[in-house]
Amino acid sequence: MTDREIFQRALQEWGETAQTIVAFEEMSELQKELCKNMRGADNIEQIAEEIADVQIMLEQMILLHGCEQAVQLHKKQKIERLKNWLTLPE
Repeated sequence: MTDREIFQRALQEWGETAQTIVAFEEMSELQKELCKNMRGADNIEQIAEEIADVQIMLEQMILLHGCEQAVQLHKKQKIERLKNWLTLPE
């Protein structure tokens, strides 16, 4: 079973609303760990775990909203803009 199939199954099993709420919760947990780190906590493992959770939920949100191509386009444009702000060579 592919990751995509697992994510689709999770959406079917628990529903769109519940998984959207979980996405909010996971983003909040990552924010909390990043704040702790800024205050001096040695919590890199917790940050890594929360990043993984957020990435999983973002993949589910992409499936839920059928916006994979749009996300890729926006990501490419934003990386290009970042590169330009940094004045990096081609």
